[in-house]
Formats: sequence, structure tokens, C-alpha cells
Amino acid sequence: MPPFTENLNLFHFPFMQRALLGGILTGLMGGLMGSFTVLRQLSFFSDALGHSALLGISFGLLLGMAPSSMLLPFSVVFALGVNYLLEHTRLWTDALLNIVYSSSLAIGVILLTFVGQYKGGINSILFGDILAMGQKDLMVGATLLVVCILFVGLTLQSQILLTLHEPLAIARGISAPAHRRAFIILLSLVVGTSIKAIGVLLISAFVVIPACAARLFSRTFTSYVILSGILGATGAVLGMIFSALFNLPSGPAIVAMHLAIFLFAVISTRGKLSVIT
Repeated sequence: MPPFTENLNLFHFPFMQRALLGGILTGLMGGLMGSFTVLRQLSFFSDALGHSALLGISFGLLLGMAPSSMLLPFSVVFALGVNYLLEHTRLWTDALLNIVYSSSLAIGVILLTFVGQYKGGINSILFGDILAMGQKDLMVGATLLVVCILFVGLTLQSQILLTLHEPLAIARGISAPAHRRAFIILLSLVVGTSIKAIGVLLISAFVVIPACAARLFSRTFTSYVILSGILGATGAVLGMIFSALFNLPSGPAIVAMHLAIFLFAVISTRGKLSVIT
């Protein structure tokens, strides 16, 4: 194994710098949106979105399109479709989401058999390839992060009320369906954007784990949202460094670092939740 210092010198190369910046952007987005996802018990929803990405990529390849150009619009349409099913069926949410994500993954794999050899490789789809992020990916990520920050900042009070006490929010005239659809669209875009870096199988953990760690540390809702984004970005940076030092796959290394942060939060707080105000 090369010396650690030699591996760290990789960060002098532009592709590693792009990967590091991409990790920070996706970490901030994942943590920010994950803070609401966890409290609204939509963690399984993000998992379904991640698994559906393989179906979107398969459709794109069959149509002769670049997977990245198909992924984002497909994620939005898929998310709105799943939300419609959740609102208009009497099935249990976890059962319905289980049907959706397992079925979309199965159909995606079947469609890939008709594509032939995918030059990107199945491993890059399942576990991500953050080193392949280019300038366009960074611009999309930065733009989406700004949109997420503006959305949360401008509607923070409504989002807090909808998250903690939806009936009271509705009684105060807040349109719960409109806010829910807007949030789901943003979440689907964040998941779709992060797939390239983290992969289909790991994206849910990327969204959920930093938010769970931040929840253990936080006493106010605002600090919880901010800390979720910070921990998401911190885990991404440490994961990239860990990946470079030991020559490990970047996506799993980032999620493993998020897990380490979560375990530290559990140990330091003894797993006790504070009341959020």
C-alpha cells in the first residue's frame, strides 16, 4: 500500500477536488432534506426513490439517452406518482413503499438485460462513483443546494409546523398537500443528483444517518436542520479522505463515516433525545 502522504497528494488533482466539492454539496443537500425526511417518517420513501433510480437509468439507456439526463425528470415523476398512491390508497405506507421499491429495482434489472454491456458498469450504479463527477454535475448540485436552502429558509415556520403538528398547520391555513408535493419534488431531485456519487443502494443511508445523528445533538428545530447539513458534509469530506488513504470505494467510505458520526452521537448523548422546540 502506498504511503498515506502519497495517497493524500491525490487531492492535488482536479478530479479529486471536484469529487471533494461534490461530496460537500451532496452532503449538505442530503443532510438538509434528511432532517425533515426523518421526522416526517419518510425514510423508506427516500429508499424507494433511490431504488427507482435504476429503473430511470434503464429507461434512459433503452431510449439511447444519457442516464443522467433521464434520471432527474424520472425521479420527479416517480416521486409524485408514489405520493399519489400514498394519498389515495388505504394500504399501509411501509407495505406500499416496499412494493414500489422492490418492483422498480426488479424491473430496472430486467430492462438492463436488454441494453447490453453498460459502459458505466453496474457497480457505479449500485455504489456510486464520485470520482466521475464533472463541472456540470457540480453546477447542478450547487444550483439545487441554493434552491433547497431558499425553500427551507423561506418556508421554515410552515415546514416546522407541518412536521411537528400537521393538523395545527392546516388549521392555520397552511396548504399541507402543496408543501408536501414541493418537498417531495426537492427530495427526489436531491436523491437523483446524489445517485452518481453514492449509488442506488446507499443513497437512503446518505440522507437518513446524518439527520439521525443531528437529532441526538439538537434541542431546537433550526439547529437540528443546520446541524444535519453540517454533519452530512463533514461525513462526506472525512469519507473522501478515508477513501483516498486506504484506496477504498468512495460511496461506501462516506456512508461508513456517517455511521461513525452517528455512533459517536449515540455514545456521547447516551442515545437520549431532547425535546425539539
